[in-house]
Amino acid sequence: MERTRTTFSLLTIALALALLFVPVRGRAERDPNHVKIKNATVKIFTVVNPADYANPWNMLGTGSQAGSGCVISGNRILTNAHVISDHTFIQVRRFGESKKYPARLIAVSHEADLALLTVDDKDFFKGIEPLELGGLPEVQQDVVVYGYPYGGDTLSTTKGVISRIEHQVYAHSMVSLLAAQIDAAINPGSSGGPVIIGDKVVGVVMEMFGSMQSIGYMVPVPVIEHFLKDLADGRYDGFPEDGIACQPMENESIRRMYRMKKEQTGVLVFRVVPGSPAEGLVFPGDVIMAIDGHDIANNATVEFREQERTSMNYYTEMHQVGETEVLTILRKGREIKVEVRLTDKVGTNQLVPLERYDVQPAYYIFGGLIFAPLTVNYLKNWGDGWINAAPTNLINTYLFEPLKEEGEEAVILMRVLPDEVNRGYHGSGNFRVMTVNGKRIKNLKDLISRIEGSRDPFIVIGDRWGTKIVLDREKAKSATARIMKIYRVPHDRSADLR
Repeated sequence: MERTRTTFSLLTIALALALLFVPVRGRAERDPNHVKIKNATVKIFTVVNPADYANPWNMLGTGSQAGSGCVISGNRILTNAHVISDHTFIQVRRFGESKKYPARLIAVSHEADLALLTVDDKDFFKGIEPLELGGLPEVQQDVVVYGYPYGGDTLSTTKGVISRIEHQVYAHSMVSLLAAQIDAAINPGSSGGPVIIGDKVVGVVMEMFGSMQSIGYMVPVPVIEHFLKDLADGRYDGFPEDGIACQPMENESIRRMYRMKKEQTGVLVFRVVPGSPAEGLVFPGDVIMAIDGHDIANNATVEFREQERTSMNYYTEMHQVGETEVLTILRKGREIKVEVRLTDKVGTNQLVPLERYDVQPAYYIFGGLIFAPLTVNYLKNWGDGWINAAPTNLINTYLFEPLKEEGEEAVILMRVLPDEVNRGYHGSGNFRVMTVNGKRIKNLKDLISRIEGSRDPFIVIGDRWGTKIVLDREKAKSATARIMKIYRVPHDRSADLR
């Protein structure tokens, strides 16, 4: 009898524990916000085929990658640009389902690492409640990250904390924009997934540092909203820039030299890019003290929220392309207002362009010499450490050389396809071409025009140091087709130049 009572007591305790824990799990599963968010979070499957910038007439071949996204208004899926860049085919899959639906790209912002997709089969969106955007979160505010990280095939949720909000260089574009750091376990595959507070999207997972655990970044709402507002007219224009290069004025002596009062703060203009929106309106030696009424500190930062600061470019970037910014300038001790219409998108006013996606590289071949504009894509052929591994002269051109005139390109001789006609130059390459037959070139089209329009017996390619490559013009011209056939190059120039 005693033994029976003991068994009964154990069963009673076990049943009580089961009843205690089952409702808790059930409540989590029935949480309407969680159900709504997970149903709106999708997995993205992309087939990619990037261009080969080392052999610009080729593609690197197809590969696959995966990422995450979330459904927002208008049957649109918000994700990262790097999830779908260089794509040939995109599919998406809903939470808890096995079927993959073909998707198509609506718009992409490589600068902000954002993209919008849709699915033409309307059945895909049935039963999904679109997620709405929230506001810019506070530092130390709790967030939940949704996504499909590698290592599994099902939806993952991770809790984290917003640790800081400021300008960061986006890995996909190398453009500096507002970003939020998250202390959360974010792994590859989570890219493009929503970052949630309550039931609102406050960011899109963007990237992680491989050397750091539980640290990632998200594209915050102000940048997302800029992207969506930009698309309201059906066209993506990008984030604007004014073409002004400034330096901080933290030293008292430089402020006194430019006749600033003690209470005045700002930054010193040292260059205005030719052809940029600010040309003729702002000049070296001007002190920019405010943008649209927002004071600029001597360290080139602005307050974007009470007691929170970021790069002074914030208020320029929050404009749409075509809008006007108002600069408060101190010029020779006199304060004036200058209006600059922001007609250029970010990256326009630099010699070496931003990394390119979804396009074929430009190139031209003459006598086995391969010419192309210098690009970040080409520099990345030297691997993850390209900034230190690529040829120093090319890196210096990328980092330090300003755009001197509108439409200028840094044209390089990539390398030489060896042949008798170019004997003696087989090891030449990776230098900037400055002149053709003694005349300075502006860009690749200019180089082609000078070579093909020449009537001189020789074509002379000059670099910045004055060394020369000399080819017999007629021999090199007639040899080009033979060289291309030997090296299986289908065209002597890229499609945009044919």
